[in-house]
Amino acid sequence: MALTFKEALKNRRTYYTISNESTVSDEQIKEILEHALLHVPSSFNSQTTRVVLLLGDQHKKLWNITKETLRKIVPAEHFGATESKIDGAFAAGYGTILFYEDTEVVEGLQKSFPSYSENFPIWSQQTAGMHQLAVWTMLEEVGFGASLQHYNPLIDAEVASTWGISPKWKLMAEMPFGKPTAAPGEKEFQPLEKRLLVFR
Repeated sequence: MALTFKEALKNRRTYYTISNESTVSDEQIKEILEHALLHVPSSFNSQTTRVVLLLGDQHKKLWNITKETLRKIVPAEHFGATESKIDGAFAAGYGTILFYEDTEVVEGLQKSFPSYSENFPIWSQQTAGMHQLAVWTMLEEVGFGASLQHYNPLIDAEVASTWGISPKWKLMAEMPFGKPTAAPGEKEFQPLEKRLLVFR
């Protein structure tokens, strides 16, 4: 039985133990991304979000780039833990989604609407976050486990060179996903009375 939106949102968690199995077809994964790109809102309907889907060897290549980038800056005595996390939690998955924001569109809006110039980069960040949550929730709905990673800007240049990404696209986050192989850890919640105000 399909999850409701509220159930999918509640169940969406950070999964670090995933396999390279898929719960749906590659076409269905692509449709999830298309749905988010079409229907997640953006300021001024600017549609600044760009998405890259990496599957199979391309997915593994991303995490090898990440690992080799970190090898150059992480002290040797600590690199074992870094390598284990990348190989076991991210590269082990079925694919990775790269989330970008198109800075050319943002800069165009800044020029067209100078009164809001300072806000457009902030609104672009908000658009990026909404796309990430929407995709993450829809992946949960079809049985995937995922996490949101931020190895940008360390890997930006090599990733852009490897896949021919426009220099105007700014990498915001990486989302490895796959079939969960273990339950996520417990999640703690701060008291709602400290987080929600209601006035009647």
